Amino acid sequence: MRRRSEADFTEFAAAALRRLRRTAYLMCGDWHRAEDAAQDALVRVYRAWDRLDHHAGLNTYAHRAVVSVVLDQAKRPWRREFLDDEVPDQPLPDPARTVDDRLLVIEALARLAPRQRACVVLRHYADLSIEETAQVLGIGTGAVKSQTSRGLAALREQLHRPGTGTAAPADHKKEVLL
Repeated sequence: MRRRSEADFTEFAAAALRRLRRTAYLMCGDWHRAEDAAQDALVRVYRAWDRLDHHAGLNTYAHRAVVSVVLDQAKRPWRREFLDDEVPDQPLPDPARTVDDRLLVIEALARLAPRQRACVVLRHYADLSIEETAQVLGIGTGAVKSQTSRGLAALREQLHRPGTGTAAPADHKKEVLL
């Protein structure tokens, strides 16, 4: 890689790391795994740097890489065993309920099927268009629409169950995730 390309990649990585880490976190629900996924995704971007379209394809490729890494991590057998043994920490009450609402949404996201979770996160958190989401996931736009619709319906159902507290309105969910 040329010296200028190294500088361009470093600039891109610094700007994209936080966004990729948050996207990964919303998909897997674990900050440590999200950090690893974001780093692995940036390694994939680095390896393909000279072949990528630097004007339009960098963010799409980076999102595709982070989604792929998170889904690959979930398939590892040792990862599933570890998750089964984890005991979740009980958070302290939040008088403003913003943290509680955020945790409810993150827990509900974790219960979605991987493809639904990816579509909901990319569409409503990462603000990708239907076409961009389809490109990142390697599926058709119709599949993105249906998976997003099913994922949002499942989220609504989970968030409005008795015992989950009051859920945020549908148009407020994005703010809750931030």
